[in-house]
Amino acid sequence: MSNTIVKIENLTKRFGKFTALNKLNLELKEGEVYGFIGPNGAGKTTTIRVLLGILKATEGKAEVFGMDCWQDAVDIHTRIAYVPGDVNLWDNLTGGEVIDLFINLQGRSNYSKRDELIKKFDFDPTKKCRTYSKGNRQKVALIAALASDADLYILDEPTSGLDPLMEQIFRGCIMELKKENKTIFLSSHILTEVEELCDKISIIRQGEIIETGTLKELRHLLKTNIKVETKKAIKGLDKMKGVHNYKNKDGEISIQVDNVALSEVISFISTHEVINLVCIPPSLEELFMTHYKNDGEN
Repeated sequence: MSNTIVKIENLTKRFGKFTALNKLNLELKEGEVYGFIGPNGAGKTTTIRVLLGILKATEGKAEVFGMDCWQDAVDIHTRIAYVPGDVNLWDNLTGGEVIDLFINLQGRSNYSKRDELIKKFDFDPTKKCRTYSKGNRQKVALIAALASDADLYILDEPTSGLDPLMEQIFRGCIMELKKENKTIFLSSHILTEVEELCDKISIIRQGEIIETGTLKELRHLLKTNIKVETKKAIKGLDKMKGVHNYKNKDGEISIQVDNVALSEVISFISTHEVINLVCIPPSLEELFMTHYKNDGEN
């Protein structure tokens, strides 16, 4: 059985009268890539700052490697790598000097891996940090973190400012870490990134976790999109239990089907000499929007 790397129980954080986190519960096992999603202001970064020992919990418990995140922060930091979404650097140092500083602080660094990552991310380490764009500042933090032999990688919007090509390179790096059985806590608003990389997902809204599970487990909450063409006209499909949003355009039928009714609907369709059938499972974006469409949040 995998070891528990991160454990949060009834975590609450208040700033005066404002409750930023309300009784969060979360568990991250060794070797998992855990996606933590929600809009700006939902509580993602506050949760990460508690895990890093930057903020003290008002109530509840937050542990990493079985140690208290506030009391044992120094010991915890020797075993983690962290990438913030907004990277601030020293203007007069070069990017390479900052990378070396970060990975030396971690103490278990791979310099050949550093050089490989500098090449992968097409990064010039000789320039002063004050000359870097947001994307290049982000590369400094990513290279330093990914070159560290950490036991836990905490990534808070790690691809912020990166172009699509660099985002894809980042995803490849995370897949390599997964093969090495590394543990990763990934906070992101890029849902395709989370969908591709994460073993488990939690959705946070207004300081509370509202859904947790694998993407497969969470998809049962939504409907599957189906497009079908048949030789025989399908009568009564729109009346079947679990079928929604029936449309028929020039013989091509599109419907949404509750997943519990999927087998029965497909069986019914198959008796009408199918010419073409496309089933599109619900995406993480659909799940996310289901929870946020009425909140008026950006």
